Amino acid sequence: MSSKTLKQLERHDEFVARHIGPDAAEQAAMLAAVGAESLEDMTKQTVPGSILREPFLEIGDSMTERDALARLRAIAKKNKVFSSFIGMGYYDTLIPNVILRNVLENPGWYTAYTPYQPEIAQGRLQAILNFQQMTIDLTGLEIASASLLDEATAAAEAMAMAQRVSKSKSNAFFIADNVFPQTVDVVKARADMFGFDIIQGPWQDAGKHDVFGALLQSPAENGEVLDLTQVIAEVQANKGLVAVATDLMSLVACKSPGEMGADMVFGSAQRFGVPMGYGGPHAAFFATRDKFKRAIPGRIIGVSIDSRGKTALRMAMQTREQHIRREKATSNICTAQVLLANIASFYAVYHGPQGLKNIAGRIHRLTDILATGLSKKGFAPVNQTWFDTITIKAEGEVRAAILARAEAAELNFRIDRDGLLGISFDEAKTRADVARLFDVILGEGHGLDVDSLDSEAQNSQSIPAELQRTSEFLTHEVFNQYHSETEMLRYIRQLEGKDLALNHSMISLGSCTMKLNATAEMIPITWPEFANLHPFCPLNQAQGYAEMLSTLSTWLIDITGYDAMSMQPNSGAQGEYAGLLAIQRYHQSRGEGHRNVCLIPESAHGTNPASAQMASMKVVVVACDKKGNVDINDLREKAAAVSDQLSCVMVTYPSTHGVYEEQIRDICDIIHEHGGQVYMDGANMNAQVGVTSPGYIGSDVSHLNLHKTFCIPHGGGGPGMGPIGVKSHLAPFLPGHVMVDGEGLAHGNGAVSAAPYGSASILPISWMYIAMMGSKGLREATEVAILNANYMAKRLGEHFPILFTGRNDRVAHECIIDLRPLKEATGIAEIDVAKRLQDFGFHSPTMSFPVAGTLMIEPTESESKAEMDRFCDAMAAIKAEIDKVAAGEWPADNNPLVNAPHTLADITSAWDRPYSIEEAVFPKVWLRDHKFWPTVNRIDDVYGDRNLVCSCPPLSAYQE
Repeated sequence: MSSKTLKQLERHDEFVARHIGPDAAEQAAMLAAVGAESLEDMTKQTVPGSILREPFLEIGDSMTERDALARLRAIAKKNKVFSSFIGMGYYDTLIPNVILRNVLENPGWYTAYTPYQPEIAQGRLQAILNFQQMTIDLTGLEIASASLLDEATAAAEAMAMAQRVSKSKSNAFFIADNVFPQTVDVVKARADMFGFDIIQGPWQDAGKHDVFGALLQSPAENGEVLDLTQVIAEVQANKGLVAVATDLMSLVACKSPGEMGADMVFGSAQRFGVPMGYGGPHAAFFATRDKFKRAIPGRIIGVSIDSRGKTALRMAMQTREQHIRREKATSNICTAQVLLANIASFYAVYHGPQGLKNIAGRIHRLTDILATGLSKKGFAPVNQTWFDTITIKAEGEVRAAILARAEAAELNFRIDRDGLLGISFDEAKTRADVARLFDVILGEGHGLDVDSLDSEAQNSQSIPAELQRTSEFLTHEVFNQYHSETEMLRYIRQLEGKDLALNHSMISLGSCTMKLNATAEMIPITWPEFANLHPFCPLNQAQGYAEMLSTLSTWLIDITGYDAMSMQPNSGAQGEYAGLLAIQRYHQSRGEGHRNVCLIPESAHGTNPASAQMASMKVVVVACDKKGNVDINDLREKAAAVSDQLSCVMVTYPSTHGVYEEQIRDICDIIHEHGGQVYMDGANMNAQVGVTSPGYIGSDVSHLNLHKTFCIPHGGGGPGMGPIGVKSHLAPFLPGHVMVDGEGLAHGNGAVSAAPYGSASILPISWMYIAMMGSKGLREATEVAILNANYMAKRLGEHFPILFTGRNDRVAHECIIDLRPLKEATGIAEIDVAKRLQDFGFHSPTMSFPVAGTLMIEPTESESKAEMDRFCDAMAAIKAEIDKVAAGEWPADNNPLVNAPHTLADITSAWDRPYSIEEAVFPKVWLRDHKFWPTVNRIDDVYGDRNLVCSCPPLSAYQE
């Protein structure tokens, strides 16, 4: 038997060794290759001594997967999952199991990256295009974006879009007083930063005001289904635009806002198969008129062709608008809710139009039955029309008795002002629930029978004839042929097979950390105790969430060196916005609201200047020196020049160039000397955790990309979470929420997301990661990320120039290789290298950011030495191919690089190229065992922009 101690024998169950890719022997080999004696030595060589800390985290020892799951399960069970009738944009839903298992729980879908390399993302692009088609059909408008973050932020985007494209000279925006309060909360906060005037009043009065836009809602907060046609026309007659918030399921039964003349229609796709999850993540839909397509927020998937003329999909128009237009960007949106949009689109595909009609019909019938029965007993609904929601009057002792019986029966109503109670139905409710509601509202002995009332409810006019849907929807064949589970399973698998994700190979994106999303971390998100809570349920029913959020906040405060944490921002860009709002509110509280200048290095991520613009700041760009560092003299001069107006600096650390800047503390000191605040972008936090921290360095506020550093997966472009940490003086200015007054929410402040804790249901992922890594494991992960990056830089540096390095010629957690000299010599560009990597089974690193003509590579700590060597071997082979072009062995316009990627169509057609099929598709012998085949050739972006089509082509087009 083994002579090891029990503790040593138990090490096989440690998560840390499973998360970190290189084992001890591989680490030793890499350390030798880069000239370091140990991880500690490597870290000391790389991280400036002025900010490097001895082990300081107080999180504690790492937990095994089993123990962490057991601990979190015990916490989850403290949540009480009552039957929710609250509504207000959040509803119980039944996610089809074939979608649950094969999409939501499938790493082939949840570990993919944003489809910036469309040739290896055709599956998810098709699913997102289906989402756009679904949105177009149901809203009655002409063009839709891929998805937005949530309903409330979509409303804020609609307001901003109305102001951009309206011909009105007004500075006022109208909000109907029957819009969901959480939506109003977010819109008002955004309007305050933009300097817009807000007018609120009855929806019928929207046309009586001089406004650039109006926000209406149907079904309204109280459930009323409204005919908005005349009011929309009145606003438009005054040159204003009208945005209508609506419910996707209601559009199956009700006339669409587009048919009423709306300019923009938006809402949440949550009830199309996505659990409530205590508020998120959920995809918002957004549609508008074709003439406004250049102003639509978010991403749009478009139809183009590849080099063979085959139909191929890509992100169109504003693919990365914030990087191109920076402070002139119309939106800072970077992360969208792609995984959730995919689920919603698959839900529509699986059920089809008739299935959706059945679901919507059941929901409406249950509502009608309840309303019919209550009317007989003196509780006639306040609203005269409805789809799924009725509001009743109940005051005094009657109200108290109803609420007491509701709590005993474990169900929640919407508790409104003025003695009103709201009741919303959804697809998870049954006739038994209606019977329970009769008992709760009326008490026993009411004598009502659901089946008898059903026949009476058949004649209901709760949706007036003129507001019933008569137009067809989801007529495309994709929504009409995958209704058996067998066919649906195969359709999902067919699309998955077109996409390259982390379950195939490393995705070495600089600035977008793509690390292991461990199975144990993902398991809790589908537990009912986390998945099925309404975000506005009473706080005493969410004690498990409260404990999980509190513990996670405490850990993140320890990691960042800040004093307070807000979990509300549901993307990194939203975190930036929330952080800048906190800074501006802080200045205003000190009578210095005039401070509105934001200094941003020219290397910054594009969302930085876009977020600053959204916070009504003036951006002043600071130069970088030849080594990629912030030019400290330029910073000092510009800070002095705007001293009285200086609000903040936005700086990324390590720098966007992948270097630990030696003068980072000097940067903080200069800004503070002039009365400004330091915003540290958390994009590169994976190079800080456990070795230093933003608060220790001198920053005042940071957002954290939980979908990068803390293991929430990218989901093909979302979900994300961007909580912000702040020093104590900024804590009073964190986001609040109109519906919830819980821990971590600053009282009285406006919200930045619809739900109080953003995408709460994915926070268990980060909780699990930190719990299983522990203090020591988190630091080791950072040190291995540094080692991996320097090892790859060493190997790649034998073939390509490494653009920027720091102390001791080290890089941080990522490196940039410069392809510009090769392009000048051969004409082979960075895009050719990116596409050629697809033939080797790899996703390209970040291309042309932050420097045009380069590739930025980040391996993370999760990748093994073997996988990194495979990538480096591929890049060495590509360099050898470029050398052949340079030597004239291959023509500059006909070689494996410019023709990449290669598909089965290439090798099954006549072959007349100056290189062999073997060289094209099997350039390395290991590809014979593990070959990923791109399904389309290189996509023609110019054709796609000139022939913009953002709706589904015939299925046959994908098979041509």
